[in-house]
Amino acid sequence: MADFFYRTEDIKPEEVAEYFVETKRDREIVNALKARNPVVLSGSRGVGKSFLLRVAEAELLKEFESNRVLPVYVSFNRSSLINTTDPRQFQHWMLARICARTARTLHSLGLVPGSEKGISILTGDKAQITADRITAVEALAKSYEESWKEASPTIDVTSLPSLDDFRDAIEDICAGASIARIVVLIDEAAHILIPEQQRQFFTLFRDLRSPYLGCKAAVYPGVTSYGETFQPSHDATMLSFDRDVLGVDYVDTMREIVIKQAESSLLEDIARHDKNFALIAFAASGNPRVLLKTLARAPKLTAAQTNDVLREYYRNDLWSEHSTLPEKYSGHQHLIDWGRQFIEGTVLPDLKKKNDQYLEKEQKSTCFFWIHRDAPQPVKEALKLLAYSGIVAEHAVGIRATRSEIGTRYSVNLGALISLESIPTSTGLTVARNLTPGRMSEFGANHSAYQSLLAVVPTFSEPSVAAVLKQQLAKPLSVLDITEWQRTKLGEIGLSTVGDVLLASETKLQTLSYVGEKRSRRIRNAALAAVFEYLSG
Repeated sequence: MADFFYRTEDIKPEEVAEYFVETKRDREIVNALKARNPVVLSGSRGVGKSFLLRVAEAELLKEFESNRVLPVYVSFNRSSLINTTDPRQFQHWMLARICARTARTLHSLGLVPGSEKGISILTGDKAQITADRITAVEALAKSYEESWKEASPTIDVTSLPSLDDFRDAIEDICAGASIARIVVLIDEAAHILIPEQQRQFFTLFRDLRSPYLGCKAAVYPGVTSYGETFQPSHDATMLSFDRDVLGVDYVDTMREIVIKQAESSLLEDIARHDKNFALIAFAASGNPRVLLKTLARAPKLTAAQTNDVLREYYRNDLWSEHSTLPEKYSGHQHLIDWGRQFIEGTVLPDLKKKNDQYLEKEQKSTCFFWIHRDAPQPVKEALKLLAYSGIVAEHAVGIRATRSEIGTRYSVNLGALISLESIPTSTGLTVARNLTPGRMSEFGANHSAYQSLLAVVPTFSEPSVAAVLKQQLAKPLSVLDITEWQRTKLGEIGLSTVGDVLLASETKLQTLSYVGEKRSRRIRNAALAAVFEYLSG
């Protein structure tokens, strides 16, 4: 099986530029992330949000001597582990993380001299920063991140600056070190299972804005709660990240992403079976992680392998993650179940029927459907959850359909549609290469397919942090996105749940046969990355 990087976390920051395949949209987003205004970047899992944050960081560091704009990359992937008696625990932890990462970044670039007062505010103490010393604010953040191990501990936050003191410290640091401004790039912005955390995050996001500080955040579509104090249209530039399968250079771009990582034997197979590769690329619907994972299952790209992976992944694996969402969103089960039923039982068959008719007449094909703007709100909420899973994507708002009615056009995951073909390698590429948004299935304000959902309209109650965390830590290893070999090895030493993996040390991993210090660290890093991705949604 091909050895690909599926996550940005696995790539060294200094090597990110080597894997960057730039498109016009990528460049627009990276430039926005580097610019002055706050940005909220929305995209489904695996599409490459984290990667573009790292690209922006790398470019700003490269340009620092001339532009004096300092990037600070901060990951909030440990937010799901916070469980204390502090009613403002998430806001305190976020500010501690930003303070700690900013101070460390300044120190690593030798920018501390001349701004000691500001640095002491960020670190929470007056001692000098060193590589082997944990500052007071870093210790505070770590206490929050380890609070899940105890029963709601009380944490002392006296070392944490107020927001006003933090902004003043940033201004002093910029003046003392001749920094034009600091750009904070926030990944895994807030735990999607806890709307209250999201609302606290966006309040802080708005309040941190100053002439010397700009925040950029990556979020998921459909499942982000902005709260009442943050107004997306006024408080940030809202960007959506997707790769347009209708673009003339779409397949070439996806091929280049693979070429950056592939071995020569795979490149030869791609060249030999270029049509099968194009089909797998279209099926991925612009998601590099999905492309690499499906390609790893069909490395020879023969017709048999290609047909098998399209059927297995897009008929089973793609839906399995969406169908397990009720375990995380217990109050959303009806929405999640109905969403799958609607797409699988109504939308996809209708699109398939249309395409069969179009292909017979050598006409354009479709993967688009339209929902009336006055459709019931539960329907729209179900579509948001489908967007989070990458099964649908919002294509355009305010689109006129039959009788000039107004609504939103969506695209369905192309792999899910192509997998319905009797022999995907025979007809799938024709469907993919002839798509047009001008043809779409229409679902009006009162379509009969909505009735089964409206009959069981769910009631919602936000879960507590402790309840969600306890539930998620008890989940089996099968929920983690790790290799089967890693799963087997973790099981051999008695690790059976998500919580077990969090508690396991490198020393414990070294009890495995043929696993030494370096290999144990790689295994643990990969396992922890999967844990944090799962816990953060």
